[in-house]
Amino acid sequence: MKLDRKEILKALETITIAGEGKNMVESGAVTNVVTFGDEAVVDLVISTPAMHIKKRAEDDIRKLIHERFSPDAKVKVNIKVETPEKSNPNEIKGKAIPGISNIIAVASGKGGVGKSTVTANLAVTLAKMGFKVGVLDADIYGPSMPIMFDVENEKPISVTVDGKSKMKPVEAYEIKLLSIGFFTAPSQAVIWRGPMASKALNQMIFDADWGQLDFMLIDLPPGTGDIHLSIMQSLPITGAVVVSTPQAVALADAKKGVSMFLSEAINVPVLGIIENMAYFTPAELPENKYYIFGQHGAKNLAEDLEVPFLGEVPLVQSIREAGDYGRPAAMQTASPVEKVFEEITREVVQQTVNRNKTLPPTEAIKITTMAGCSAVKKTN
Repeated sequence: MKLDRKEILKALETITIAGEGKNMVESGAVTNVVTFGDEAVVDLVISTPAMHIKKRAEDDIRKLIHERFSPDAKVKVNIKVETPEKSNPNEIKGKAIPGISNIIAVASGKGGVGKSTVTANLAVTLAKMGFKVGVLDADIYGPSMPIMFDVENEKPISVTVDGKSKMKPVEAYEIKLLSIGFFTAPSQAVIWRGPMASKALNQMIFDADWGQLDFMLIDLPPGTGDIHLSIMQSLPITGAVVVSTPQAVALADAKKGVSMFLSEAINVPVLGIIENMAYFTPAELPENKYYIFGQHGAKNLAEDLEVPFLGEVPLVQSIREAGDYGRPAAMQTASPVEKVFEEITREVVQQTVNRNKTLPPTEAIKITTMAGCSAVKKTN
């Protein structure tokens, strides 16, 4: 008996591959049917390498052709396994966020140098200059932005954007904010491994309605670890600002932070270094400066590393108090602190402009694992 290709294809519509809802033809599993007289060759692609699934599919096809057309038909089934690439829900894809012009990472080599305080004051100063600003608190294990902006009891609400549900960032002082602190109790410790932290960041970055922003500031955790790589894997960072205090132990870690950003594999431009707690000036002696932690340490480091020095922030009680009260010190009109942060912020803006004029857009990085060792490479 001469077999007909079209009739065999139609007959194959009556059987399915185990675990799939559609029939073999509709699902695309049958890629080709060839007939030569009483011979039929069926090419099949399945998504599972399980031996019993392959065997059952082959037996079903052979049985169908023998029963429907000829018990003497010679049937050959070629099965190819193509396992679909599994997406990692904890992986953050590298892509830009529409509507955000510049993404600035604010980092420090070690904790306690005032990185979050600097981030908050840069944000409000940028907003006072007329820029649209957002802050992503990426310090998963020690979020502080809800306190610094006096929004500890606020919660992001859900909004619908283009048919999709998104988080609306909390707003304070014309700054859009998202932090893991909005989703945990103040006394609750965040005890997460890296993948869980990356997933939380992924949601705050891409499942949020950030809208149009001139600047997004990312308050990174101290050090040079997994969160930093996740952020740089997720987003094309325009540039990084490194915060340090003047003493040698802080400068040693700040140097490592700069080195991380400038490494060949990561290659994020460093916009400059800010020296926090640079000197102490008593209120009763406004002309005096006492260099408690050393003098010009961060400035000298910037010169040694050939990166811009963005300015000094004095050790002033009002800066600490303002952060604790949830009203960043740079909002104090006509105060010395306001002037300091205006000068530093202008330097950050100028370095961002210079960077965008002279360098191509930064690429996100792709992190892979090879032979048990972490590797980092660039990706578009």
